Amino acid sequence: MFKKILIANRGEIACRVAATARRLGVRTVAVYSEADAHAKHVRACDEAVAIGGPAPKDSYLRWERILEAAKATGAQAVHPGYGFLSENEDFAQACAEAGVVFIGPPASAIAAMGSKSAAKALMDQAGVPLVPGYHGNRQDADFLMGEADRIGYPVLIKASAGGGGKGMRRVDKPEDFIAALASCQREAQASFGDQHVLVERYVTRPRHIEIQVFADGHGQCVYLFERDCSVQRRHQKVLEEAPAPGMSEARRAEMGAAAVQAALAVGYVGAGTVEFIAEPTPDGSDLRFYFMEMNTRLQVEHPVSEAITGLDLVEWQLRVASGQRLPKQQHELTRRGHAIEARICAENPEANFLPATGRLQVARWPEHVAFRRNADAEPFHDPAAVRLDTGFGEGDEISPYYDSMIAKLIVWGDDRAQALARLDAALRDTHIMGLHTNVAFLRRVVNSRSFAEADLDTALIEREHPALFDAPGLPLELAAAGVVAHALAAEAQLEGADPWSRRDGWRLHGGASRRFDLELNGSHHAVTLQRLHDGALRMALGDRRWPLQTAALGPERFDVTLGDQRVRLAIYAQGEQLAVFAPQGSALVREIDPIAHAGESTEAGRLTAPMPGKLVAFLAKPGDVVKKGQPLAVMEAMKMEHTITAPRDGTVAELLYGVGDQVAEGGELLRLGEGG
Repeated sequence: MFKKILIANRGEIACRVAATARRLGVRTVAVYSEADAHAKHVRACDEAVAIGGPAPKDSYLRWERILEAAKATGAQAVHPGYGFLSENEDFAQACAEAGVVFIGPPASAIAAMGSKSAAKALMDQAGVPLVPGYHGNRQDADFLMGEADRIGYPVLIKASAGGGGKGMRRVDKPEDFIAALASCQREAQASFGDQHVLVERYVTRPRHIEIQVFADGHGQCVYLFERDCSVQRRHQKVLEEAPAPGMSEARRAEMGAAAVQAALAVGYVGAGTVEFIAEPTPDGSDLRFYFMEMNTRLQVEHPVSEAITGLDLVEWQLRVASGQRLPKQQHELTRRGHAIEARICAENPEANFLPATGRLQVARWPEHVAFRRNADAEPFHDPAAVRLDTGFGEGDEISPYYDSMIAKLIVWGDDRAQALARLDAALRDTHIMGLHTNVAFLRRVVNSRSFAEADLDTALIEREHPALFDAPGLPLELAAAGVVAHALAAEAQLEGADPWSRRDGWRLHGGASRRFDLELNGSHHAVTLQRLHDGALRMALGDRRWPLQTAALGPERFDVTLGDQRVRLAIYAQGEQLAVFAPQGSALVREIDPIAHAGESTEAGRLTAPMPGKLVAFLAKPGDVVKKGQPLAVMEAMKMEHTITAPRDGTVAELLYGVGDQVAEGGELLRLGEGG
């Protein structure tokens, strides 16, 4: 076993690798960019080395600096995690030439599977079914459009060198093909340094099922069952689970054998994932599958495989990379129960999943266990069966330079129904304030009819759109009652023994009333709290009134009874903003001090950047007449492209940035005059 390894990554995967290394007595070296100088993964390792600027191209993608750091610290091996350099054949080869072990497959295997088109050709030779499409090297737009016409719409354009949904677009009609192709190529070039794409028939109602494989340097290869990753948005995974619901044992064995054969065909070593598109057979009795790609690394969703097998896949990686044989053979591998992973991301689902940046002012998690496994023991499952993998803590910044994922919440149960219930409870108890996240959205997905009944395919989110995006959320009156409860508790803390310091609104004759001005979802609401002569409270909102009782259970926990509703609330305050969390949902409320904001005004109709990023293109020029909702600019943030539309009708007066410029959040991109 190694004595010291360098972890060439950041965030939760770097923390995850460090945890297993620490358990095995292996020392760790972190690398970090200027943006990550105080990051959690830096604190999780024994040593840390700065490697450059905040942009990945200036730090985490500079493999020569990473190798220098490995040599300088005496690290014997490099663990690449996922993303960045994990599937970079040049880096793997450079490690080998420098005498540093790359904890992953050999460069030749990465090369064979790193290109989607080359991998599909290899699988075609091996007789693995492929989705009809063009996987060749010709890349001129007219030719690719001709291939799309031949295949038949809808088609899927995919970056050949990439993954994670980047450089991928569904195209439904010929007139949209050229623009979609250009966008894919730009995104692929920015993310992977290679704009090569392939075009395939878009499989209707597809399921995304992948097989976890593991091979050692002694010719052994096994599969550790499958994961269903069908729930996706913008071609990126949202929820993953194992085993795949509804899969027969015969199909599981067939797909597992095909995945092992694919790994052996390229001399694979280490952890890898063979991904398939599956669809029902014509009679609906089973699934048929097509090879999609192989990810030559550890996957984001590997914890669900660990949960059902009781194995530590990072430990397996370290053992295999150090020359040991696989700890188990195929007949020794068993699975138990059901596991689901939810990816918690900094993004706004209601704004087409626009990435969010900012500080985690509040980050409170459900009761969970840190990852731990004993390879020589039976599978370990905590009674709560909740695991959290994260690279961030309260007070940390989510920057625009990297992926938007904050954490992974993993649950395990004896069966799928128990796992679903535990995931719902865990998401309910996940409280984040300071920026938009997808936590409430994830909870709605978990409780949607399609997911609850395992009616899975990659269009689930689109199919369940009304339930996922038009949900009412936390009722206004409960959010208001939470704000009132928080205010009363804060004022009670200021009371002393002196009776004149009391703040309960007592009057010699009659009651007392007080007004709260609240803003929720952009709307203003006036709430009146009346204290009756007998001390009882009554809250009014519009023409509705309720008796109110509040009790502080701690600085952030409250028991509130509003009319006949009794609920436990968690409330976190940051200035005028209060985040209210309840079993029914959450709300972000602003308590407005009218005097403090007197004289303020806003200017409507400005076209501003919704997040920090790089300006990729303007889609209009000065003098153009535009309509509300018309695409005007394209920005790149967190490795994805985002289209910015006109806030109103008007005429473009002036462009305020140049293509390629970095734009701060809120920066005005162009001036929009009247007219049109």
